[in-house]
Amino acid sequence: MGNIVITAILRAKTGNEDQLLEVLQQVVPPSQNEIGCIKYQLHQSLDEEGVYTFYEVWQDEDSMKKHIESDHYKVYRQHSEHLVEHRDVYRLKML
Repeated sequence: MGNIVITAILRAKTGNEDQLLEVLQQVVPPSQNEIGCIKYQLHQSLDEEGVYTFYEVWQDEDSMKKHIESDHYKVYRQHSEHLVEHRDVYRLKML
């Protein structure tokens, strides 16, 4: 199937922008070090405060699933859940 590309767009609840950013930044280094991670980048919107995007490229479906099952990912989700107003996640393939 090839590489799996993920874009995850998160909008912070009003007043939680800085706290959410801190939680998001903590998941980046361990995710980048995972087997099968080709790219794992966090971006901040220049147009809207409190909007963050993960851009991820995984070697395959298995490596992406292992990421979701990792302890650091579970901690990130637990600590961010109450800070996020809206989350859109897209699984993509390159054409």
